[in-house]
Formats: sequence, structure tokens, C-alpha cells
Amino acid sequence: MVLNLVKMITMANMLSMFILMEVVAGGFRFGVDGLRMDYYIMSCPFAESIVKNTVNRALQDDPTLAAALVRMHFHDCFIEGCDGSILIDSTKDNTAEKDSPGNLSLRGYEVIDDAKEQLEDQCPGIVSCADIVAIAARDAIFWSEGPVYDLPKGRKDGRRSKIEDTINLPFPTFNTSELISAFGKRGFTAQEMVALSGAHTLGVARCSSFKNRLSNADANLDSEFAKTLSKTCSAGDNAEQPFDATQNTFDNFYFNALIRKSGVLFSDQVLYTTPRTRNIVYGYAMNQAMFFFDFQQAMVKMGKVDVKEGSNGEVRQNCRKIN
Repeated sequence: MVLNLVKMITMANMLSMFILMEVVAGGFRFGVDGLRMDYYIMSCPFAESIVKNTVNRALQDDPTLAAALVRMHFHDCFIEGCDGSILIDSTKDNTAEKDSPGNLSLRGYEVIDDAKEQLEDQCPGIVSCADIVAIAARDAIFWSEGPVYDLPKGRKDGRRSKIEDTINLPFPTFNTSELISAFGKRGFTAQEMVALSGAHTLGVARCSSFKNRLSNADANLDSEFAKTLSKTCSAGDNAEQPFDATQNTFDNFYFNALIRKSGVLFSDQVLYTTPRTRNIVYGYAMNQAMFFFDFQQAMVKMGKVDVKEGSNGEVRQNCRKIN
């Protein structure tokens, strides 16, 4: 009996060791096949530290870049998938995504360039621009006092960037049904859509994206806040209005603003005025921890949208042009 017990313990130990070896050899796979939390652990172990330090330095100089980096990641993933296509410059033969009207206000490209240059010095041809964008957005959120989360790496860079593909981006004039449809095509639920919309807790909107609410009587716009928006727009279409009172801090103030009918964009305010999403907004306004949890889960999911793997992509030497 004792001998059998010893054999059973030995077999259990061997099985545990085998499982551990499988985990170490195969990495921690997460979601999309080929993406792993530890993707660069052997090939470029300091990759994430380099990106984080680069982002932190940039945000210390200009805190508004946090919103820009998060927005860049969203616009990258929503067009051709998370493949760094938003970074590619236009040429005489091709107008790229970044030059579409919806992307002209994107900023922060120099932060990605800086990180990429350092990574090419340390680990040439290893770390993709698509991964840099995803990591930079994650680090910008944490720097802004938002949730901390890990995300799988291993995305390859895409070889296509065309202005006509940006038609897939949601518009600030979308109603809730249109938002649910647009996000649904990317595999997101209505709740995930609302959580991701919470990224508007950072940053600003230009007058051109909300001035139509001022010319039309909008019953869902607080009258005093309407005066604030009108004053902003008196400076022109490029004048900027913060989404909430703490534009450089990641919190749930955005959702509280919606409850007060003080959402800046039409596509923001409809999240509260529509019965299907109203309770989600209210829940996030009352419980920041719940918002943080759902947001980080949705961000990890977004980072896996239509990723390029293997021969379907490449690792660009320069993020602004295809190899």
C-alpha cells in the first residue's frame, strides 16, 4: 500500500512537471493563436520596459498624449485590425488611413517612432509596430491612473493602409443602434461598446464633431452645458472641448457627465438616453471599479481584432512604411 502511494505521488509529480514544461515551452497563450503574454521573453525581454519608459517620458512632457495614444490604438484596430496600418505614411501612389478626415487629428506618432528606434537598436526586426501601439495605449491608460492589465503580444504589421478602409470607423453622429452594429461587426457586445466608449474619459473633442448639436434643438443636451459648447465653438471648428472635467485622468467622470446630459458628442449622450444602454452607463457612473474591470477586458479583446500572424504580416523596420 505504501509502495502504491509512493508510485502515485511520483506519477503526480511527473505530471505536474510535464504540465509546467508545456507552459514554459509554449508560453502563456491567450485568445488568438500565436499571441502570447510572454511573446518577447526570449527574443527581446526588455521590449515592454522600453515602450513604457518612452511613453512615460512623453506623457510627462505632454499629458494630453495619453488620450491620443489610446485613440490611435482604437483607430488602428477598427480599420484593418490591430496591425499598425494607422502608422503608414501616404505616398504619391497611395493615400493612407492616417490622411482620412477621421484620422487627421490623431497625434502621438513620434512616441511610437521613438520606441521603435530604441527597439530596433536592441532587438532588430523583432518587435512589431502593431504591438508597440497596443502596449503604448495600455501604458498611457495606467499612467493616467487607469487600470493596469497585461495583454498578449505577437501581432504582425499589415501591408495595407488605404483611406477608403476608414469608412469602418464609428462616426460621432452615430445613434446607439449604429454604434452597437459597428462594434458588433468587430465582435463586441453592447456592454463592451459602452465600456470602450469610456475611453472618452481622456482627451478632447473638436467643435467640428459636435457643433451640429448646437444648431439643432437637442432635448438631451443640458442647457447650461450647451452654452459651454457654444462658447468653445466661437473659437472655430478646431476649438477643443474636454470630454469631462478631468481630461488627463482615467476615471468614471465621463459616465457621470452623461447622466447630467453633459456628453460632448451625440454618440456619447445617446448611450444614456437609450434604454438598452442606460443602465450600463449608470452602473459605471456609480461603480468605477466595475468600469475599470470591464474596460480592461474589452481592451484586451480589442487588441486581438483581426491580427496578422505569420506570413500574413511582417515586422516593419520603420513604422511609417512597408518593408
